[in-house]
Amino acid sequence: MAFVNVYLGLGSNQGDRQQNLMRALELLDQGFGHPYEALSRIVETEAWGFEGDSFLNACVRYRIGRKGSPEKHGHEILALCKAVERALGRTDAPEFDAEGLRVYHDRAIDIDLLFYGKERIDCEDLQVPHPLIAVRDFVKIPLAEIAKPSLKAAFPDLFA
Repeated sequence: MAFVNVYLGLGSNQGDRQQNLMRALELLDQGFGHPYEALSRIVETEAWGFEGDSFLNACVRYRIGRKGSPEKHGHEILALCKAVERALGRTDAPEFDAEGLRVYHDRAIDIDLLFYGKERIDCEDLQVPHPLIAVRDFVKIPLAEIAKPSLKAAFPDLFA
């Protein structure tokens, strides 16, 4: 079986933020059927894109068996992330303003699929690498701690 390294970004700014991150990791471990391979340190950052309480953020790497095309498997991973968010109380659907820009809110947990190996996925509801990595230090800093050298070499602009 072929394997792929999947990188996720996690954030929480409501309730017991640390517990929210730990519980999300437990549920992701269950969903993937094994524990994560690497976890960054947890960093505290200001809310990004809206006025809100500070976030705790981290990045995590899983090594999982490939299942079908990157697009199909990426959507399965995205569905797992959304199920974990719902299990931890997230109920808001993505919201957009009149110009089509995303509107952000406080949340108990947010899980983003950052990378699916070195693949690029460009679907309406899923873009990998995540299109905002380059402008989000709260992702770039913890991600750099756990990214394999091969990933950094494949996407040098995102790790500059």
